[in-house]
Amino acid sequence: MPISEPEAPLLRVHGLHAGYGKVGVLHGVEMDIRAGELVTLLGPNGAGKTTLLRAISGLLPWDAGEIGFGGSSLRGVDPGKAGMLGLVHVIEGHRVFTQSTVTDNLLLAGYHLPRGERAARVEEALGYFPEIAEKRHALGGALSGGQQQMLAVAQGLVRQPKLLMLDEPSAGLSPVLVDRVFSVLARLRDKGVAVLLVEQLIEKALAVADRLYALSQGRIVMTASAQESDLPARLERAYFGVNCAPDETKEILAGNS
Repeated sequence: MPISEPEAPLLRVHGLHAGYGKVGVLHGVEMDIRAGELVTLLGPNGAGKTTLLRAISGLLPWDAGEIGFGGSSLRGVDPGKAGMLGLVHVIEGHRVFTQSTVTDNLLLAGYHLPRGERAARVEEALGYFPEIAEKRHALGGALSGGQQQMLAVAQGLVRQPKLLMLDEPSAGLSPVLVDRVFSVLARLRDKGVAVLLVEQLIEKALAVADRLYALSQGRIVMTASAQESDLPARLERAYFGVNCAPDETKEILAGNS
């Protein structure tokens, strides 16, 4: 029997360099994500995690290297077109229309879809988050900060992503809502949606992840299965080269950039 070829990555980042003006942030980043894979991106403050997500989604032009999605280059592709291709980026913070209702926020996220399909996707997205489904007629500005964060994630789901990138989705959420978000991510992964997650709650992120990348000073310093038993020790060696207390490692890795 012939040996089958491995499935090509949905997302492939190769030799990526990017930054802001003359300030370089990413230096030769290599990463790939396959369909249906949940990958967590770890790194301390200033490592370049947010910059990497912005470069992938088209919010930030890159200087050198290549980003491919679904076999096509993303060079010059803006976030709107990337979203049409199935690459959706939920940006850190609450990006909702405060003077529009929950339903209208979700309808706007699917503005490019036929009316019937758009309505169906809104209902599907609300099905993941009963806490905001019951407030569908409320204005976005009337929601709590945590509910607005859930609405931002739901906006991404309306676009039925092939790859959903989330930057700190648990920020501002109560423990109950945090668990809701992570259960949604696990369900999406089981449905074949790829997820790239930047998250400060490392243990929860690793509990649902398949693999992790660790980023430091704009470079990937480690990649591993999330199920490896010696991850804390490997992360310590990757970042510091020496042992440190586990709580200290978690605190350092929880930073944003």
